[in-house]
Amino acid sequence: MKLKLYQIDSFADNVFKGNPAAVVPLGNKWLKDSVMQHIAAENNLSETAFYIKKGSKFHIRWFTPLKEVALCGHATLASAYAEFFIRKNKSYFIVFDSQSGELKVKKDGKKLVMDFPADKIKKITAPKSFAGCLNKNPVEIYEGSFDYMLVFKTEKDIREMKPDFLKMASINTRGIIVTAPGEKSDFVSRFFAPAFGINEDPVTGSAHTALTPYWSKRLNKKSLTARQLSKRGGILWCEDKGVRVQIAGSAVLYLKGTIAVR
Repeated sequence: MKLKLYQIDSFADNVFKGNPAAVVPLGNKWLKDSVMQHIAAENNLSETAFYIKKGSKFHIRWFTPLKEVALCGHATLASAYAEFFIRKNKSYFIVFDSQSGELKVKKDGKKLVMDFPADKIKKITAPKSFAGCLNKNPVEIYEGSFDYMLVFKTEKDIREMKPDFLKMASINTRGIIVTAPGEKSDFVSRFFAPAFGINEDPVTGSAHTALTPYWSKRLNKKSLTARQLSKRGGILWCEDKGVRVQIAGSAVLYLKGTIAVR
């Protein structure tokens, strides 16, 4: 069996920036879960997206090298890019069904705009398991549907963050978001998910379903610019729509390939 594979850098205008995702279109039938997990592990990227045609929509799933996740932003952006610009889908927008509900992606010039459900976060006290995970102490901690979000005072705090990934991997969560006000953007962040096989994710679209409502309320503005301060870096344009969040970015093709599965 041969499958098409695209590797696309999301939230980037040039290759080697943003967050690379593998995209594997599957026609109208899923592979076995174990095969998709093996492919994701072989790709060894933060996420590999698989999707099938489902009437006028698509059904999408995402796998890290270790396990399946319920929501992924950059691999959804990459999948939409593959449909619009490689597979020449003529639609103005694409709708993906997923474990996290309906996700719509539309073209807006050179950008792709994703419409995701906003995450509901609650303020908490620091769990004991956080002790020693980071070299800096947050001023606030929130818990969302997938991740913990730790708020710090300055962008410098985020840039100088030194996680202990071994300790962090023992925390029962998908990932940990660290964030602060930005110097050249409204806010900045980084994202760590060692329990899912990703020490630091380059750019995390799904994290911005929690970040956008928080910073929108704190800064009293609906439209925000965001930077993720990983080594590769990425820029996102976010808008708070109440129960939904819009997250926009660019993408660029890195490679086209074929997977040979026996």
